[in-house]
Amino acid sequence: MSDNSAAANPVADQIAKTVSANDVVLYMKGTPTFPQCGFSSTVVQVFDYLGVDYASVNVLEDPAIRQGIKEVNNWPTIPQVFVKGEFIGGCDIVREMFESGELRTMLADKGVEMAA
Repeated sequence: MSDNSAAANPVADQIAKTVSANDVVLYMKGTPTFPQCGFSSTVVQVFDYLGVDYASVNVLEDPAIRQGIKEVNNWPTIPQVFVKGEFIGGCDIVREMFESGELRTMLADKGVEMAA
């Protein structure tokens, strides 16, 4: 079995640094201007609609990050969304939270600025 300690895993360290340095982080396939999958595109559209400033990481550029992000959260799919260091979920969860109004409330409660 593998050692899951962050100290022994530079990829987990890099992910932790990215997540802690930004209020909202989207691990996605592609970029916000050119998403490479429909699920990533959906999350970008939600954030753009809300006017949320977010950092994005294109997992297609780094296979270690692409695999590592799945292992860090024990979540098998991309995209993955973090808010204030907390893993929120993927496309379906973000979409459901957006449609119910829960996403806007959570972002506001956590002090994330939105334009909309």
